[in-house]
Amino acid sequence: MDFKHPVAAVIPGAQGHILQALALASSELSVRALARVCGVSAAQTSRVMPGLVSLGLVERREVPPSALFRLNRDHVAAPAILMLAKAHDVAIERLRETARNIMVAPINVTLFGSLARGEADAESDADVLVVRPDELTEDDVQWSGGMDRWRDTAEHILGNDVNFLEVSRSEAQRRMRKNTALWRNIEREGIVLAGRALSELR
Repeated sequence: MDFKHPVAAVIPGAQGHILQALALASSELSVRALARVCGVSAAQTSRVMPGLVSLGLVERREVPPSALFRLNRDHVAAPAILMLAKAHDVAIERLRETARNIMVAPINVTLFGSLARGEADAESDADVLVVRPDELTEDDVQWSGGMDRWRDTAEHILGNDVNFLEVSRSEAQRRMRKNTALWRNIEREGIVLAGRALSELR
């Protein structure tokens, strides 16, 4: 999934970019403002708007000498567009729900990298730190089976490949003490999906 432009990923072209901008807007927008926000030319925006208004998906209000537009949130298609526009937040919540049900509970599951920052596109992998209990090895059948199933579930949710950075609890503590750039970024930008916060493991 392209989490930077989720609506445009499903509704290609200028329409998708315009609908995403309207879905996230907190107020009405003129053609010029809408074009600036969604990165589409004002001329192209002007060509697209009549069709969206004709569908009833966008409402137009005349404010001479121009007009203001907003998404019609009562429209039957609006909920789908609003959910797409918030795909990043929806995906994080679904990942949290599923991570809480991993068969052998990890000490910590943290999403980091471009997806955690909301910058992932369709080609991006989802990077996930997994901290397992010290008494388990990565080859433990129940542990590895549970994590493999969760990876499959996460990839179905996201549409992106999921890469694990898996360490034991004691190894995580050692790496945090070394304070490398990678681990600083994980602690600063990471989103905890399950288990304890990394700061508690110090």
